[in-house]
Amino acid sequence: MRNGNEEKDHVDRLQAQWTAELPDLDTEPMTILGRAYRLSNLVRPSIEETFASFGLDRGEFDVISTLRRSGPPYRLTPTDLYTLLMISSGGLTHRLDRLQKAELIVRERSAADGRSSVVGLTEKGIALAEAAFRADMASEARYLEVLDGQERAALAGLLKKLLISLEIGQVSDPA
Repeated sequence: MRNGNEEKDHVDRLQAQWTAELPDLDTEPMTILGRAYRLSNLVRPSIEETFASFGLDRGEFDVISTLRRSGPPYRLTPTDLYTLLMISSGGLTHRLDRLQKAELIVRERSAADGRSSVVGLTEKGIALAEAAFRADMASEARYLEVLDGQERAALAGLLKKLLISLEIGQVSDPA
């Protein structure tokens, strides 16, 4: 088996082209962020196919999985949901309408405040969220088989360090 560092990938080819065109520019960021972006684009169709096999699109899965991982009683307010999902309230409403029609969620008046509502998973929604997530994790695990446990842990740790720095604002957006 050839060492992965000897082979050229898509990002290597892009970097070589940019280096030839702009030799004064440091293109190192694309070796990391470009690869992360490319990985995401390459696995996205498989992930979406997994969810589609359960009759869900990615957005619908995001809603039911957010409710499922919130723990019993698997209920959140619409505000909590769109905040956690980082989508607009209108985008959430559209997803909730489809999920309610499929009998995966219920919308109820809040017991604590009759003016607000909560969104909850039905038994069918709980089962579907769990089954779809299990299938997704099995599918995604196959992509990582090329890395041994130590490599996966190192990569996860480095990505976590980078992500935390962005989430807490240590690195600002230059735009």
